[in-house]
This record gives sequence, structure tokens and C-alpha cells, in this order.
Amino acid sequence: MKNIGGIMDTVMNQLKEVISEDKILFNEPMKNHTTFRIGGPADVFIVPETIEDIEKVCKIAREQEIPIFVLGNGSNLLVADQGMEGIVLQIYKNFSGVSVDGNEITIKAGTLLSVAAKTALAEELTGFEFAGGIPGTFGGAVVMNAGAYGGEMVQVLKEITVLTKEGEVKTISAEELELGYRTSNILKNGYVVLSGTISLQKGKTREIQEKMEEYALARRTKQPLEYPSAGSTFKRPKGYFAGKLIQDAGLRGYQVGGARVSDKHCGFVINQENATAADVMQLIQDVQKRVKEQFGVDIEPEVKRVGRF
Repeated sequence: MKNIGGIMDTVMNQLKEVISEDKILFNEPMKNHTTFRIGGPADVFIVPETIEDIEKVCKIAREQEIPIFVLGNGSNLLVADQGMEGIVLQIYKNFSGVSVDGNEITIKAGTLLSVAAKTALAEELTGFEFAGGIPGTFGGAVVMNAGAYGGEMVQVLKEITVLTKEGEVKTISAEELELGYRTSNILKNGYVVLSGTISLQKGKTREIQEKMEEYALARRTKQPLEYPSAGSTFKRPKGYFAGKLIQDAGLRGYQVGGARVSDKHCGFVINQENATAADVMQLIQDVQKRVKEQFGVDIEPEVKRVGRF
């Protein structure tokens, strides 16, 4: 990275000219902004409220060649103990909201999926029930094509509006995003998701409600929601289930420092007690090695690793 210390004064003065100071934090602990409750300080942490805010911050980062990381509610994320260089731009509740037009719902990037799912329910629209319990924002869900219980964003997404790395706001169809299993081309292309539209079908309130309750019950009974985590830690290897492989490898409850393989669901690594990112990384590597040795299967982390590792 460019020496941020050498240009920090210039960057900060530029940011203060375009963003109110109450939206800018320095050396902000990332553990306060991730569901894992792990992570060292971000050099600069910004909470924008408008597209204009986002455009201006991205422009400064681009011109000063400073890394910028777009954060939602911090799920599916492991931040290094040494923190993050550059600017963290949190597009979350400060940049949220939904609007409904017939069978379509347009959703701002910072909106929680649970909020969008409740809107669909209120409008008697079906097809988004799977997203109701996913602990993430709409923008993050689009980036990784989030899914659960047989549903994925690719099944309902119509289009998104993004800010390109050149600073242009444009609308892109879902077909152009190369949405696959927990992947898209959004990060590769340097897009910042601003909003998007999902297309659903008319349904019946009771049936939609029952399906959402069924999924919620499954989460409560099968997932370790009582501990901080980044959600499902490993991607599903083709032909297998990661949690089953880890369990069969005898790793239920395996612990490194404060990080532990969940006793409730072996596909989850939990922050049992003040875990560090180093604890989690060592545990993941140990699990990968054991599963590979015993079953010849490579399991790949689903959780995204960012920061000064």
C-alpha cells in the first residue's frame, strides 16, 4: 500500500471538506463492526448516508491511491488483529430503505436482508423467504450471491445499481454479474453496490409466514446463534457437506485459543471467548489439514479474510 501515514493529513482534510466529521472515525476497532467480534483498528472508518457521500469518499480514495473496503454489517468477515489499512466505508443502516412496485422490491445496499424479507411478507410476495434469517445486508448478499435453504439471490435478483471504479453510477442486469456459488464479478470489477431490485411472485401471507418461521426455527435449533461467528465458515465442497466432514474427522469442539468448532454445527467456527483472528486462522488451517488427510477433500473457507494478515 502507498504510505498512508505520509498523506494522512491531506486525506483527512479532503474528507472533512466533503463529509461531516461525525461520520468519520479514526483507528476504529473493527471488532465492534463484525459479527465475529474480532478485528483490530481501521485507519479511517466512514459512515455515509447518501450516494453523494459514497461518491466523494471513493473519489478521494481513488485519487490518493488509498485502499477502500466496503463493509455492510460485518457478517462473513474475519478482520486481522492488526486491523485494516486505508478507508473502511460502512454501507449499513445509515444507507438503507425499501420501496415496492407491484411484484418488485427495490432495496438500498445497507438494508438488512431480514428487513427486506419482512417487507416481502407484508406485501404478500413470495420467493425471498430464504433470506429472512441471513445475517447480512442486501449489498453484501448480492456480492456473494448469498443463499440458504435452497434459495439464492440469483433466483430473485433483477438488477443492481453500482458505483464503478471510474466513479460512474450505472445499472447492471443480474445476468451480467456472473452470479455463482457464493461469488459474483462485483469485487473483481471494483463495483460498489448502491441498491438493487428483486422480482418476486404473489403468494399467501400465511404460507410465506410459515415458511419463514420454519427456516427461523431450523436456524435456532441447528446453528450456534448464541456465540459470535461469521456464519457458515466453509463453502460446501462438491458432493459433500463441510460440517459433516469436520464432524467425522473428530473435530467437534476442537479449539485454538478462544476460537472453537461449534458443538452444535461443525460447519461453524465460533468466538468462544475473546478469540483473535490468529486463533481462527490456525483453527481453519488445522481443520483443512485434518479433513484432507482423512477424506482427501479440500474444504475452502467461505468467510472472507481482510486486513493486515
